[in-house]
Order: sequence, then C-alpha cells, then structure tokens
Amino acid sequence: MSSYLEANARERIQRLLDAHSFEEFLPPSQRIVSPHLAQLDAPVAFDDGVVIGQGLLHGERVYAAAQEGGFMGGAVGEVHGAKLVGLLRRAVAQHASAVILLLETGGVRLHEANAGLIAVSEVMRAVLQTRAAGIPVIVLVGGSNGCFGGMGIVACCANAIVMSEEGRLAMSGPEVIETANGVEEFDSRDRALVWRTTGGKHRYLLGDCQAIVADDIAAFRQAASDAIHACDQGGVALTLAALEAEQAMLAARLQDFGAQSEPMEIWRRIGIDDPQAVSMLEAAEFTELVKHSVAHVAATQQGGR
Repeated sequence: MSSYLEANARERIQRLLDAHSFEEFLPPSQRIVSPHLAQLDAPVAFDDGVVIGQGLLHGERVYAAAQEGGFMGGAVGEVHGAKLVGLLRRAVAQHASAVILLLETGGVRLHEANAGLIAVSEVMRAVLQTRAAGIPVIVLVGGSNGCFGGMGIVACCANAIVMSEEGRLAMSGPEVIETANGVEEFDSRDRALVWRTTGGKHRYLLGDCQAIVADDIAAFRQAASDAIHACDQGGVALTLAALEAEQAMLAARLQDFGAQSEPMEIWRRIGIDDPQAVSMLEAAEFTELVKHSVAHVAATQQGGR
C-alpha cells in the first residue's frame, strides 16, 4: 500500500497514472513563480505549488493536476490558478478523456488576495466549460490539509468527488469558523469533531462525495477510473435538471438535519444503528454498511452532479 496522505503532489500524480506516462507542463525548471510573493518577502516555489500535465490512466489519455500541500498549504494564487485554468482549457482543445484534480488546499492565498480570488473563479468557470465540452472532471481529496475555501466550491463543480476517510471537504475550515464565531460554535482542537463534520465518511453519508476509499494511491487510481466510466453512463455536462436536484437535496438536508449540531445524530437519523462504530470501520466495510443499512442519498449523489 502506498499512502496518498503521506505522498507529495508529484508522487501522487505519478503513481496515480500509468507508469512513466506523466508529462509535466511548466515544470520547476521553467521557474514560473508568483509575481506577488517576492514583493512581500514571502518564499516562492518554482511550480507555484501545483503540478499539471498529461498522462495515461489505464491507457486512456487524461489531464491531471496535483496541489502541493507542503507549499502554503496548497493555497491558490494568480499563477497557481492560471496553471489550473490552462490545463482545463488544453484538455478541451485536445479532447482528453477526462481531467483529474488532486486537490489539497486551504483556499486562496491571503498574500495575493483579489488575484487569488479571481483565479479561483476562473477555475470554476473552466471546470464547467470542460464538462460542457463532454469531458468529465474528477476530484480526489485525501491530503492532510483537506479541500477548503473556494477550491471546496471548485470540487463541488466536478462530476464526481473521491475521498479517503482522512480527507476533508468544506467551505470554511474549523479554525476560520472558530475565529469568526467562537470556540462554542466549533472547537478546532476537537479533531474527532472536525473529522466527523468535514471528513470523508460524513461527506459520503450526506451525498457530497461519490466514493470513499482507503488511504492508498492505488485505491484512488481505481476509483478515479471508475468515476470516469460512470460519467459515460450518466452524462457529463451540468444540466438544469441536475442543478434542481442538487437544490432539492440541500433543501431536504436543511429541513431534516438543520437542528442537529452533532454529525453522529445525523448518521443515526439516516439509518446508522451504531454511529460510534462508523469511525472504526475501514473504507470497504464502511461502504458495505452504507449500501445495506442506510437510507442513503445515492440517487441524488449522481443526479445532483
């Protein structure tokens, strides 16, 4: 087993794709760095914290990007975002089989402020344009920094999200919520609560991600391939019907769980007899439990994307 969590961006993308098939665009040797960080005496990275390129996945040509959580937590700046947008546009121009985004990020760099915010909005538009061109976009989340902020929204614009139990997905991070509303609202030091609220299992139970896998690059590789092929059956472009289904799911979620402050209470209400046991289950066991015991939102998982 090769841990996805412990690997860096290049290790993840190279092991995810077929051996020796990955070709990197704008590698560090070209030294394309942020024009803003040096002015603030902040460190730069020669790839600006994101690896992009093309390769093969089970013999199919795909375009892929992996954010480097070790550089500014994978946060997005102007160059970082431009690389993602360029990758997505090139995938459309070259009629790629799919785009796979390995996201690990806290959101936008505060150092680059508006430039970073604009970059993220352009990434969102590029994801939807890629889908409109008939090319599925698959997001993988399993890094230690999770996927938060504007890139959390980007993830939800994709056709499918694959997560590990260790992965986290949300708009605002625990520290941000605590800072804004106090520790009574969300104690960021309560790691169990953090993962119950934003972690892979909770996101899967609510229908926010389409697959949960073990912390293993090979498992992510197979799940990404399966997600691409599932798109062949259900369509790729975002439709009005899918958008309405997503809105209906969110409205029902608010009505059913809006008064709940503890995720395990939500799990119990959707059919988990012993919520305490869920956190101890491996990904495969957890998935089987959901299939057989839970009034799951599987129909809207696909319909809402």
